[in-house]
Amino acid sequence: MSAPRDVVRAAWNAGTVVPAFNVPHLPMLEPIARAVADQDSFALIETARIEWQTFECYGPAAVDEAFARFGDPEHVQLHLDHVPVIDEEGDRVDYLPIINRALAMGYRSVMIDGSLLPLDGNIAATRQVADLAHAAGVACEAELGAIAREGAGPLPPYDELFASGAGFTQVDQAARFVAETGCDWLSVAVGNIHGAVSKAFKDRAKTQARLNLGHLAALRTATSVPLVLHGGSGVRRQDVLAAIEGGIAKINIATEVRQAFVHGLASTGTLDGAKDSVYERPTWLIREYYGIAGSRRAIFG
Repeated sequence: MSAPRDVVRAAWNAGTVVPAFNVPHLPMLEPIARAVADQDSFALIETARIEWQTFECYGPAAVDEAFARFGDPEHVQLHLDHVPVIDEEGDRVDYLPIINRALAMGYRSVMIDGSLLPLDGNIAATRQVADLAHAAGVACEAELGAIAREGAGPLPPYDELFASGAGFTQVDQAARFVAETGCDWLSVAVGNIHGAVSKAFKDRAKTQARLNLGHLAALRTATSVPLVLHGGSGVRRQDVLAAIEGGIAKINIATEVRQAFVHGLASTGTLDGAKDSVYERPTWLIREYYGIAGSRRAIFG
């Protein structure tokens, strides 16, 4: 069984991608794991702090327990997503105990998000977590740049935001960041946006994002590590496919599978119906949207 640290780099070298599916509602885990295995692909199943505070996944321990029941490690492995140093409300987070508990549980990769800190602070926090992760033999993901979140406050119109490049990961900072932190994967801002989690916005269709592929190419050259696309739901398909060729080796998908669960539950009135709806979405994404059915062969050789 290969570790995600090696798998994501192998995907990067092969010009393919590892999708990473969030499970804000715990029953989503089983159909996602089944869909990935049925498509003979490889994916990460991940849980973020904002999800166990906002939805019904109940935290890393509950996700780990469900994974032990339903996860096939040859096709899916666990990733701890978005543990912030400063959270969405602007509050400091005691992030090290969260990271350490996940490592003790056996999470195979972890993400520290210091993107709301000044550059030096982000470097220091990421270096600290990278050292912990590497001592445990797992990968550390970090984030640099300001990826906007829908529904988190007033934002300029998307076209204006994209044209200005506001919040994009700066190339010179990215080179320094990777060199000084030792992070394995870097989440970058190149036009992508996070989906909404607030009650008022969480069920709305996401703004269709596009990606600045020239900026992405410069980041790949500057960093020489696998890059990560957060806010993967709703990005223009042609941009996603070009981004995979251009260095994106991991794509986070939350809104599409979460809304599939919610709409399936509403339309059928049953948990089984919701799970069927969830199963269909990653199946379609892997087979049709990303075209990576059977990708385990490309990744594992």
